[in-house]
Amino acid sequence: MAARSHDVPAPVLRDIEAVVPDTDGVITDSAKAHATAWKTAFDTFLTEHPPEDSAQRRPFDAGEDHLRYVDGRSRLDGATAFLVSRGLDPAEASVHAVAGDKERLFTERLREHGVDAGRRGGFALVVGVDRADGPDTRRRLLRDGADVVVTDLSELFVEGAGR
Repeated sequence: MAARSHDVPAPVLRDIEAVVPDTDGVITDSAKAHATAWKTAFDTFLTEHPPEDSAQRRPFDAGEDHLRYVDGRSRLDGATAFLVSRGLDPAEASVHAVAGDKERLFTERLREHGVDAGRRGGFALVVGVDRADGPDTRRRLLRDGADVVVTDLSELFVEGAGR
């Protein structure tokens, strides 16, 4: 959520001169995390639903297949393109299953690493965003290097009379 013009930074941000948001790929190697998640999701799917043609049963190549079929596409379009390339029926349920598995794997990987990259980078303040709001997530974010954990970035601002 964007700060409103009448909001002021929360006390934790008052001495901060600059902010570097971890947008996709800025601090973490998200391209590698995406490719790894796709590989695991597709390889699992291929094992459980092997193509009839044995030549198409080869594992997902995180380099070539990722660039050819999924990179730059929506999750659903990427899943569909890859399944078609292996001669599999891109039924809606299959596409959603493999795309959902990929997203779960990707999110897990980011949670394990999104804040520890900031800590290793020597940032003065590392803010962890607990989007899962799970019972253990806050503790893990703090353990992995977050100085502050919020569930929404708007928590970093408080209503005020102006700046």
